[in-house]
Amino acid sequence: MSPLIYILLAVVAVAFIAYAIVNLIPKKMHWILSILFLGLIVWMSSLLYGSIMKPINFKKKKIAKYAKVIDHLKMIKDAEVYHRKVVGGYIDNPNALIKFIDTAKEAITQTRTVEYTVKSGSLDLKREKRVVDTLGYKSIKDYFKKRDYKNMFHVPGTDAKFTIKVDSVEKSGLKSQVFKAYVAKDIVLAGMDKALIEEEKKALGGIDVSGTEISVGSLSDVKVTGNWPPFYDNKDRKEKK
Repeated sequence: MSPLIYILLAVVAVAFIAYAIVNLIPKKMHWILSILFLGLIVWMSSLLYGSIMKPINFKKKKIAKYAKVIDHLKMIKDAEVYHRKVVGGYIDNPNALIKFIDTAKEAITQTRTVEYTVKSGSLDLKREKRVVDTLGYKSIKDYFKKRDYKNMFHVPGTDAKFTIKVDSVEKSGLKSQVFKAYVAKDIVLAGMDKALIEEEKKALGGIDVSGTEISVGSLSDVKVTGNWPPFYDNKDRKEKK
C-alpha cells in the first residue's frame, strides 16, 4: 500500500480509539486502551516508514546493480567498435570477440600531404595527395587493461549472459551494419519487489534507464550508445538515495 493509505488508516484508527476512550470504555479501563493506542502508533509508524523506504531502498540497490551491468555493456561496445575498426565489421560471437581482444593489433598510422608535379603540355602543375604511413601496431588488449573483458558477457549478479545480435539497416540509401547487446531488467532485478520491478520496466528515460531492458547499440539505428542516462557514465558517480 502507498504511504497515503497508511496515513489515512492511522487517522481513522486513532479517531476510533479516541472516541472509544471518551464515550464507550469505563475510565478504569482507559490505561489498557492507552497501551493499545501506543502499540498501534508504533505499528502504524513502522508500516509507514517501511512503505516510504521501500522505493528508496529499491532505487539504491537498482542503481548499484545497473552500474555493474552497464560497465560490462561498455566493454562489449568498445570491443565491437575496435573489431569493426580493425576487421571491418561487428560480430555476434562472444568467444570470438574475446579472442579478438587477446590477439588483434591496431595499426598506428600517420597521414601526411605530399606534393608532386604533373605535366600538362608545357606546364608543370603542382598537385597534392595524402599518404598514410604505418608507424607501428598496438595490441587491442592494451585498451582493456584492468577490465575483466574475459567475463564481459556475464551479467553481474546473475547466472545469465548478455544477448548480442548483429544486423544491417539502410539509411538514406546506404546500408550500414549495426549491433545490439542487451539484458532484460527482470533478470538484473530478480528477487526484488515485483511491483516496483514492473514500474521500473515502464521507465521512459530521463534520469532512468528506459524500457524493459538495459542495452547498448541498436538494430534499427546506426548508433553505439546505451539506453542509460549520463549519470552512469560519470566515473565519480555516487549512489543516489
